[in-house]
Amino acid sequence: MLRYTALRFGLIVASFGVIWGLVRLRVLPAGLGDSNYLWVALLALIVSAPLSFILLRGVREQAATQVSNRVERTRMNLAAAAGQEDEADDQAREVARDGEPHTA
Repeated sequence: MLRYTALRFGLIVASFGVIWGLVRLRVLPAGLGDSNYLWVALLALIVSAPLSFILLRGVREQAATQVSNRVERTRMNLAAAAGQEDEADDQAREVARDGEPHTA
């Protein structure tokens, strides 16, 4: 996940650098007044989004698989803990009702 985030950030920075160079060379129009860097940043975000969709597909799928596996492990751990909790509640009810625990 960290790798995807770093690559995505690097792509945004690279896009910013290329677009800033094109604006300085007057290939692309500059922003109005002092908004030049904001203009370049917005263009960099817009350009980097489809590029990351295409170029970072494999890394994004690996990150999604890692997150999915982590969520599934957490879900299984919660289900196991809930089962232990239910078992403890059942034993406590038996003790309260009969006065002695039953073992299974």
